Amino acid sequence: MTAVSSSSISVAAVIPVLDEVAAIGDVVAGVRAHILQVIVVDGGSKDRTAERAQTAGATVIVETRRGYGRAMRAGVAAIEPPADIVLFIDGDGSDRNDLIPALLAPLLNGQADFVHGTRLKGERKPGSLSLPQVVAGHLAGALIRVLYGVRYTDMSPF
Repeated sequence: MTAVSSSSISVAAVIPVLDEVAAIGDVVAGVRAHILQVIVVDGGSKDRTAERAQTAGATVIVETRRGYGRAMRAGVAAIEPPADIVLFIDGDGSDRNDLIPALLAPLLNGQADFVHGTRLKGERKPGSLSLPQVVAGHLAGALIRVLYGVRYTDMSPF
């Protein structure tokens, strides 16, 4: 295992899901290659997402109230013991698990307090983002830059 956490810094992952049975097993396995504590928050899937996530090694909790933010909050609350770093990642397989070490490195090395992935820079599969998603990412990044003076190109979950 190429775990990114050290004995002094703990890392946990939270994966909000809703009907992601096709991808969640591989997502959990990919995250667990880097992070030991993986919490999957099921928002009421009608398929076997929760079962597949648990089989892959995640702790599964159910958040009955709808909403992505509620799922993320419930996932953070379920981390035991509380982690120093929390990674949020989608359960549909759209985020690249192989980039987890690079995403966390600035945090683990004390070079950053917050790191955010982007879907707008670098390579992406054709059709992976719709035009409204690209525009929304640029708009969110511009507003954050104006309001807070920091530069982000996207508001991806990674």
